[in-house]
Amino acid sequence: MEDRTALLRAIPQVDELLREPGLARAAQQQGRAAALGAVRAELDAVRASVLRGECPAVPPPPLLCAAVLERLRSAGFPRLRRLINATGVALHTNVGRAPLSDAARSAVGDAAGCCDLEYDLETGERGSRGAHVEPLLKDLCGCGDALVVNNNAAAVLLALAALARGREVAVSRGELVEIGDGFRIHDILEQSGARLREVGSTNRTGPGDYEAACVEGDVAALLKVHTSNFRVVGFTASASVGELASLAKRREIPLVVDLGSGALLEAGEYPFPGEPTVPQALREGADVVCFSGDKLLGGPQAGILVGRATLIERMRRHPLARALRIDKLSLAALAATLESYADPARAKREIPALRMLCAPPETLRARAEELCGMIARLGADCACEVVPTERPVGGGCAPGQLLKGSAVAVTARAFGADALAARLRAAPVPVVARISEGRLLLDVSTMLPEELAPAAEAVKAGCGP
Repeated sequence: MEDRTALLRAIPQVDELLREPGLARAAQQQGRAAALGAVRAELDAVRASVLRGECPAVPPPPLLCAAVLERLRSAGFPRLRRLINATGVALHTNVGRAPLSDAARSAVGDAAGCCDLEYDLETGERGSRGAHVEPLLKDLCGCGDALVVNNNAAAVLLALAALARGREVAVSRGELVEIGDGFRIHDILEQSGARLREVGSTNRTGPGDYEAACVEGDVAALLKVHTSNFRVVGFTASASVGELASLAKRREIPLVVDLGSGALLEAGEYPFPGEPTVPQALREGADVVCFSGDKLLGGPQAGILVGRATLIERMRRHPLARALRIDKLSLAALAATLESYADPARAKREIPALRMLCAPPETLRARAEELCGMIARLGADCACEVVPTERPVGGGCAPGQLLKGSAVAVTARAFGADALAARLRAAPVPVVARISEGRLLLDVSTMLPEELAPAAEAVKAGCGP
């Protein structure tokens, strides 16, 4: 405790650091307020490190000045910065979920200027933005029609508003999920103008529960929601898509299935069992299926609706469709991503998210050994070794399922894992890693081959004084 108190006393005062020549010049060039804020932030970080017992010595003023100048430099970066995802979570919501393929990135660049978004080059007349993706979706999913909006919550909102406004929608109590950031299925349903009709119990809901709701209430649609971000196990039961489709057909009401994750390939193509796919739901009788573009599909943020043509057309004509429509850059990226699905092998080769998820363990082990060797050759002041890992899919997909992988465990000699993680995040190209059992892990399963070298450089710089 006495050592910690002495270290806290050794931290220089704000004004003292601002008088250092380098920072004095920075204050003149970028303004005293910016320099003052950067100094306070750096000294607060040092103080927190001391209190956590991770700082054996307070850096001297020149090193503190260099860190402050780096903060000032970083503050000038664009709001969205490219980073290296070394967490092992392929669909990491906080870092943008699915990285786009080369073809999708190129398509975004082409669409950034003037493009044929709603222009038919053959006739010279007005065209439809849906023409760029809807035929692809119809072919891939085997459905009557398709519609694309800006995200899956919007897709669910539009479907319920168009099909059940003013009436009831039957949903299992076990499927009233929270989709993230506090938003819940029943909130979206309420905003659509439909009324929630809860059926069954949290752990057990059968077809008879939906049937009873249809008899007793004013049910306009059945909604089945894939519990994509959690699992209910034990004494459980749920109605299948096929069972609900039969009931919906008898009652002459639509069955809407919210799959969320957007698995377009057949189930056997994925390295984890049990994830329902879009073609499977349609084959089992779903009238409308909603799913995301930026999860297992591996494309940009988008909400996709596929299914019976008459129902999709009702959504297309609904006033909300324009408010929720997809923008041209996302549309271009989605079209390019969908084109890769012409062949499953091509999709897993070209789409980064699928490539990350489907990479063989031996490939990942070799990549981790390559990164570990790079760090050693650079002479970084740390110990590193290749370790096996288990990683989640992320993005609310395949909950509870872990994939085998490899990571490089890095232990800096001068400070702890939290401090090293902070330094890596401050690198010119930030590296976002994870910490496990007190060690920093660089999981190579989510790192592109060309990202290994800059990650190794960041480790060398981060482990320095």
